[in-house]
Amino acid sequence: MVIMVQPANVYGNPKCKPSPVIIPVIDLTDSDAKTQIVKACEEFGFFKVINHGVRPELLTLLEQEASKFFALPLSLKEKAGPPDPFGYGSKRIGPNGDVGCIEYILLNANLTLMSHKTADVFRQTPPVFREMVEEYMKDMRGMTSKVLEMVEEELKIEPKEKLSKLVKVKESDSCLRMNHYPEKEETPTKEEIGFGEHTDPQLISLLRSNDTEGLHCRSSFEREDCTIVMPRPKSR
Repeated sequence: MVIMVQPANVYGNPKCKPSPVIIPVIDLTDSDAKTQIVKACEEFGFFKVINHGVRPELLTLLEQEASKFFALPLSLKEKAGPPDPFGYGSKRIGPNGDVGCIEYILLNANLTLMSHKTADVFRQTPPVFREMVEEYMKDMRGMTSKVLEMVEEELKIEPKEKLSKLVKVKESDSCLRMNHYPEKEETPTKEEIGFGEHTDPQLISLLRSNDTEGLHCRSSFEREDCTIVMPRPKSR
């Protein structure tokens, strides 16, 4: 799992008393990066990447356009929901009745296979939003493929691109989820959570946050995937 986040706290086994751990920081231009990545996957399940090659201006523009969507009146956003699983979702987290102060957009990474709910999201946004989504997915796919190729090389996995092709192929089941956390209601009807405990189904996950504090990640160290943390680039 790949995390793009700043700042973040990562906790160890939830069965034990939570205690923050230091996330490994890996420079993807380092000649020893592939060894560091495999070690981080084995020991933590999380790592942060720097010098990842994703364009800072792209990250900023996508965030701005996503914020405009979430600022729309609820009646307009709900035209792209409820999710199936793609589209716009709000408050309900998973199938077990969990409720949280959250709303989100879930999109298929392959927009040629667009669901009608995904199309509804783009109907409520200007054309530049779709352009930013496509460019963002392209850059993320490139970075993810690079990381997986490093893992393949370090572990001597054959044939070549056995893992990375799962991300590169047009039929990839990758998806993009954008979460927005509105201000918490003063009198919630029940205990609310930000995002319920879950396991991502994909081979590798990327997580990035904006400058808002409070994002926490927790790993049981019983997973076989890995999370990469990608910090928000500093403005110049």
